[in-house]
Amino acid sequence: MRSKITIATIAAALAVTPMLAGCGSDDDSSAASTTTRASAAATTAKTFDTVCTADDVVVGGEPDSRPEITIPDTCGPPTQLLTKDLTAGTGAEVVAGTDATVQYQLVTWSDKAEKDASWDRNKPFTVEKVGQAPVIDGWNEGLIGMKEGGRRLLIVPPELGYGKGGNGIKPNETLVFVIDAVAVN
Repeated sequence: MRSKITIATIAAALAVTPMLAGCGSDDDSSAASTTTRASAAATTAKTFDTVCTADDVVVGGEPDSRPEITIPDTCGPPTQLLTKDLTAGTGAEVVAGTDATVQYQLVTWSDKAEKDASWDRNKPFTVEKVGQAPVIDGWNEGLIGMKEGGRRLLIVPPELGYGKGGNGIKPNETLVFVIDAVAVN
C-alpha cells in the first residue's frame, strides 16, 4: 500500500553537553537530560509516495566494528518500531529484566547525521533491566529477543524515541540505531 508521507525537516543549531549518554530518557528530572537551545530553524516539507522498510536502510561494516548507516532519500520514515537482525547472535538472549551490554551508533533520519556512538568512547554501554531501563522505549522494546554476538538495526519512531525532542535530538525525529550485543546477563 502506497501512502503519502510529509516529512518536516527542521534545521537547527543545537548546543548539547553531554550528548546522548547512552540514549537515556528525555525526562527533565533525569541526570542524563540536557538543556538544548535551538536557533533560527527553517522548515522544508518533502512528500514521499512510500514508507521505508528496514530493508531500505543500508548498514555496512562487520559486527564488533563501527557500522556505516545509509538512510535512503527515496522513501519516508516508518511510523512504527522496526527491527532487523543484521547478524544473528549465538549467545544468551535478551529478555525482559536482563542486562545487555551493547555498542551502538545513532543516526537521525531527517538530516542523516550521526548523533552518538559508543564506538567513539571505546566503551560499551550497559542497559540494566531491559524492558524497564531508563532508556528510550524504542530500546526497551527493540532489544528484546536480540542474542549476544548479534547486530541489530532499530528504526525508532518519535513516540518511542525523544518525541518532543531532547538530548540533542530535534522534535518528532525518527532514530536509526545499529546495536551490537556484546554481553547479555
